[in-house]
Amino acid sequence: MNRGRTGGRLGARFGRLPLRSRLTLLTAAAVAVAVAVSALACWLLTRAQLRDEVDNSLQNVSVPADYLQVTYANCQPTDPTENTNAPPSYYNVQIVQVDGSRCVGPNSQPVRVQRTDLAVAQGVVRDTLHDAVTTGGADVRVLTKHMDVQGGQFAVSISRPLGEIDSALNTLALLLAAVAGLGVVGAGTAGLVIARSGLKPVDRLTEAVEHVARTEDLTIRIPADGEDEIARLSRSFNSMTAALAASRDLQQQLIADAGHELRTPLTSLRTNIDLLVRSEQSGREIPAADKAALLSSVKAQMGELAALIGDLQELSRHPEPGQSAVEVVALHDIVDSALGRARLRGPSLTITADIAPWYVRAEPAGLERAVVNLLDNAVKFSPAGGGVEVSLAGGELTVRDHGPGIPQDELPHVFERFWRSPSARSLPGSGLGLSIVARTAEQAGGAVRLRSADLGGTEAVLTLPGAPTPPPRLPDEPPVPPGPGS
Repeated sequence: MNRGRTGGRLGARFGRLPLRSRLTLLTAAAVAVAVAVSALACWLLTRAQLRDEVDNSLQNVSVPADYLQVTYANCQPTDPTENTNAPPSYYNVQIVQVDGSRCVGPNSQPVRVQRTDLAVAQGVVRDTLHDAVTTGGADVRVLTKHMDVQGGQFAVSISRPLGEIDSALNTLALLLAAVAGLGVVGAGTAGLVIARSGLKPVDRLTEAVEHVARTEDLTIRIPADGEDEIARLSRSFNSMTAALAASRDLQQQLIADAGHELRTPLTSLRTNIDLLVRSEQSGREIPAADKAALLSSVKAQMGELAALIGDLQELSRHPEPGQSAVEVVALHDIVDSALGRARLRGPSLTITADIAPWYVRAEPAGLERAVVNLLDNAVKFSPAGGGVEVSLAGGELTVRDHGPGIPQDELPHVFERFWRSPSARSLPGSGLGLSIVARTAEQAGGAVRLRSADLGGTEAVLTLPGAPTPPPRLPDEPPVPPGPGS
């Protein structure tokens, strides 16, 4: 339990370190592990090689027969310290008999007899090679061979001290430890340098984000060279700030335009209401006809304000992902309903329609408002006694009026928010109707355009993808609701 809490605290502390420090530590740790594994492998391979050389040297040692005879004749359990044609001094020779006793040769250190040595003396195995210890405590490598002389069985053990190997291995271990330490220090230094140079773009990005948060300056840009992840992140940040700057500019422009459009009806309302209040306060009655005109103007201005606020709300409405009200809609029914409203608003106009069935995927309320806006524009700009032709075929809704038309140089601006033709600024409206139509068409995957009609007037064309028949309904899907005019 304590070990788990300690590990958790260390992990938390490591997570609180700066990214540069974590990269340096991780680099140093990775190199330390790699160097440690390499050093251990090198040490083990060297040890195995040295021991193989010792084993080969033991296999190649030849003990003179007279040396063995002297050793056996003068059998001593310890070193007799005599030198009678003895092998080199760095070898120990002793005879192991079947009962486990030993005869140590001159100038040799007695080696403890093991079970494998006894098995060789008894003839169970021919030879054995193993580690052992002298009576003095020194480590040796022992080769024991079976001997059979004149009916007598015994074994000869030849051993070589391992001290020289252990000394070389200890020296190698110290050398490898020093090299590993230098490697870890070098890796840590290199990791720090690499982390500093590699994280410079991140530092620039951090400084840019902090600058934006502190000053709200969205014009800042980060150099994005290359195709790595940092460059992609920098380009994404630049795109984000550019989009935010454009959005803020549009928002400021929308507020300025809305304020300008609201000022005119508010000024007119305030003027008319001031006249009515002054009349009441002074006791001088306004003539009935003038009072009726004032009240009618107030009502009209209130209606214009309500329409403007409604248009602004429509433009600012963005459904949340997954919560969109898009569904299959009968466009012909919506057009039929909008035609009924248009005929009420233009009773002196002749409105003809040729409507074919067409089903689209869109938001019903937004699509109906867009169609109504197109028909309202045609009614508003048509002269008294004129006509409006409406047709719907193949997903293309065409609304043609016979009004004054729109000059060619003004056509690119008709879908901008609050833009109104100079010739139409005296007419009621907010300049947002066609913007709503364009946004609705884009959301439904379609498009809208205005063009000058032959023989005068304007032709608005709204194109929406769909089909003349509704799509097959899924078992759990509700049927296509009828349009407002069905």
